[in-house]
Amino acid sequence: MAETVLELKDLSTHFFTDSGEIPAVDKVNLQIHKGEVVGVVGESGCGKSVTSLSIMRLIPSPPGKIVGGEINFKGEDLTKASEKRMKKIRGKEISMIFQEPMTSLNPLFTIGNQMSEAFRLHQKISKKEALQRSIDMLKQVGIPRAESIVHEYPHQLSGGMRQRVMIAMAMSGDPEILIADEPTTALDVTIQAQILDLMRKLNKEKNTAILLITHDLGVVAEICDRVVVMYSGQVVEEGSTREILKDPKHPYTQGLIKSLPKLREKQQRLYSIPGTVPKPKLGRVGCRFAKRCEFAFDRCFQADPELISLGNNRKSRCFLYEEKESGVESDVNSTIRS
Repeated sequence: MAETVLELKDLSTHFFTDSGEIPAVDKVNLQIHKGEVVGVVGESGCGKSVTSLSIMRLIPSPPGKIVGGEINFKGEDLTKASEKRMKKIRGKEISMIFQEPMTSLNPLFTIGNQMSEAFRLHQKISKKEALQRSIDMLKQVGIPRAESIVHEYPHQLSGGMRQRVMIAMAMSGDPEILIADEPTTALDVTIQAQILDLMRKLNKEKNTAILLITHDLGVVAEICDRVVVMYSGQVVEEGSTREILKDPKHPYTQGLIKSLPKLREKQQRLYSIPGTVPKPKLGRVGCRFAKRCEFAFDRCFQADPELISLGNNRKSRCFLYEEKESGVESDVNSTIRS
């Protein structure tokens, strides 16, 4: 097993609003090993992006706050790190590609100015040298005429070019972990393929661990070694990409896989999981997917399921996979919902 570079232990991030305390991330456990690509999937609002922002300690406060758990980066708990320490880590040891490059890049500064800032923040080099390194990084991510691009503004570039700039900025410090929050959103399929090829190249050449947040299971199949499925702020299933896509265990994951279009089958209508993600709230009892699950039985509404180990590094948060002695299987057969 490769070295573990990042480990989340019972990470909980809540938002304190006028409507009350909202547990956006609820006791999430996650490991990322050196050189590994881990995909985090789930519907909008399940806690994927809040988890990534919590790792970077970029949760807006107020209203957000990390209320419990640990974020262990190479043995250091980042939840206890000072802001000064986090500034040294961000961009150098842990980098992030944000979801929308147009809002992440400052429209008032040139590409070269923004990239040079990242170099000069972590390395004692001159403006001229920082600009040259920015040009070199742009060339590495496949941007043509990099010498002129550094003097242009974000609005002068296409979406794919801006995303490449974001990747170049994120990789400028040779980070050990790259967090990519839906890096291919709103890009056409040709540019998506190029971005994924670029990320795969960076992963292989520099052994960078990547935490990829996405809705696209096709992207997951293309690049990820392991998949973590989130639902309503919790991890509900975890396993290798091949196992998750071929044999999903949790009913929610099964629904996600079932909703994919199948090229070899005629379908009048694509499948969709019935219902909606429940609004997060404190004190919720029972499985959070129960109201949408076709296999739910009485116990699902009365107790909280644990993340059960299924062997071979597979886990599922479902009563269906508890030991036979618990009597769950007989309960399912007798009280299963239609």
